Amino acid sequence: MTTLHKGANLPVGATSVRAVLGWSAGPGVPDVDASALLLTAAGRVRSDDDFVFYNQPRHASGAVRHLGKQPGTDTIGVDLGSLEPGIERVVLCASADGGTFGQVPGLHLRLLDAVSGADLARFDMEAGPETAFLSGELYRRAGAWKFRAVGQGYASGLAGLARDFGITVDDEPPPAAPRPPAAQPASPAVPAPVVWPDPAPPAPEPPQGPAVRMAKGEEQLPPDVRELLSLRKQQVAVSLRKQGVTTLTARVVLVLDASGSMAGHYTRGTVAGVAERMAAVAAQLDDDGQMQAWTFATNPARLPDLEIGELPAWLRLHVRVGQIGLFGRRKPPKGLVPGQIDMRAVGIGNEEQKVIAQVRAFVRDHPVPAPTLVLFFSDGGVYRNAEIERELREAVEEPLFWQFIGLGRAQYGVLEYFDTLPGRRVDNVGFFAVDDIERLSDPELYDRLLSEFPSWVRAARAAGILR
Repeated sequence: MTTLHKGANLPVGATSVRAVLGWSAGPGVPDVDASALLLTAAGRVRSDDDFVFYNQPRHASGAVRHLGKQPGTDTIGVDLGSLEPGIERVVLCASADGGTFGQVPGLHLRLLDAVSGADLARFDMEAGPETAFLSGELYRRAGAWKFRAVGQGYASGLAGLARDFGITVDDEPPPAAPRPPAAQPASPAVPAPVVWPDPAPPAPEPPQGPAVRMAKGEEQLPPDVRELLSLRKQQVAVSLRKQGVTTLTARVVLVLDASGSMAGHYTRGTVAGVAERMAAVAAQLDDDGQMQAWTFATNPARLPDLEIGELPAWLRLHVRVGQIGLFGRRKPPKGLVPGQIDMRAVGIGNEEQKVIAQVRAFVRDHPVPAPTLVLFFSDGGVYRNAEIERELREAVEEPLFWQFIGLGRAQYGVLEYFDTLPGRRVDNVGFFAVDDIERLSDPELYDRLLSEFPSWVRAARAAGILR
């Protein structure tokens, strides 16, 4: 292995490499994330798609991938033979969350042959007050690839680094064309309404089916909203009947991913549509007219309870993202109304284990006779696999079932394979992902949402977890 100093370079004979960013993790050490930029001969990205990081873990060409994070390491894989002809450099970057790189001991970069696993080079780095770092780069010279040890920090953070290479760093999320429902009430305290998606066509009502509950406050809804909610409750009841269930009471908890990569789902109204469709599950399973809700990214935040009778206003006020972009803090919103979360405190990262722990604590502190169904929506970028697995394993003996729903086919890590992990008395986790949830009809969505929950209820009762 070759030890490099700042500015040194060496030829890279391997066709595929792994760049492993390493540091000494510990108390008080900022969290570090590796990323990569694909640049043309002009030293610029072609579009924001040429940025690979934990929330966009795979380049469209497949040549550059974020391979996942472990305590003290984060890895980028680069298939040099698959890079498009127009790409002349792959810049290896890093960002520090919660401090500066001067607070990160043992910072170094190792370059490995991805096929043989052999170490090709090591570069030990020193840093100061920077919160973003350019550790090294792979670049073409005369048709061959070389690696250069760079070691350059950016005091202006990842936003400054990104701008230098052509990444768009907007002060505000792109505007979306408003499409309010016909009966949506005005709310002068809120600067802009939620973009409501066109609802999926409701399933025809079956001639005979399970009883549909009237949730507390449902009569207060605008007529068109009330009618759609009623149709969806009927479909929830039908989906349960397919599982052999005619009566079931459950507390429903909604968890919404608000990480940076989710911004488009919010501005298009996808998340508002999801929350509205989940309200029907809560209204049918629990007639108290409430649903608990959380949002999360780097940090979790509990939202005010969704009162079924205030559904349109709740969606406008609390289904929100965008006060922090991928690369920096946005200005605080004007006129936060009581109960609204300042999304700057939520961040942009992916820390699913934190919100899982909060929901578990809530269920322990607020016991009810009924089981709890957690409807957890995420677009992936999962990398805290060990921590998430530990939380979900510990939750096996608790009266709650975790249904994870992926919005798109991204990196879901342990959520995808938790079902196959042995050593649990009952299977307390379900998972499925859809490319476009707005195109999924209500019958299919509720069938998939409720395909495992009833069987868990039976198994949990048999195991003494539920009474």
